[in-house]
Amino acid sequence: MGVVSPESNILQSWIEASAALPITVVQVYPQKWHVKTAAKAYPRFSTSIDMGELTDTDILVTDCWPDDATPAELEGYRVTAAVLDRRRPGTEFIPCPPVSRGEEVSADAMQHPSCRVAAAKAFLLHAQNAALEWAFGVV
Repeated sequence: MGVVSPESNILQSWIEASAALPITVVQVYPQKWHVKTAAKAYPRFSTSIDMGELTDTDILVTDCWPDDATPAELEGYRVTAAVLDRRRPGTEFIPCPPVSRGEEVSADAMQHPSCRVAAAKAFLLHAQNAALEWAFGVV
């Protein structure tokens, strides 16, 4: 699994999942935003600055650009249709909503056949409904 993201809740969730599930997670991002502490604690997690690391991942996840970044720092980490085309067939692309087209994801990536943004939103809705039912006894 590849995660193009700064340190974030989304990335941390996948890192923690790698401890319990048979998945390997690589964070691909500029070094200044790499997760610092998880690499030692989670042997199936690694960091890289090389977008080429994504070509062999089954799932690719993105998250929003950090507020302290400039576009010039992160343009090379934008997921585009060309990036997705270099991945092997049958892989999934899940941009984390809300998606900022033109930042972490290009408009053509959102139209790519591997993009599962609508499915990701549907899964999120189930989680929200479960939380409402647990908290208030209603959906």
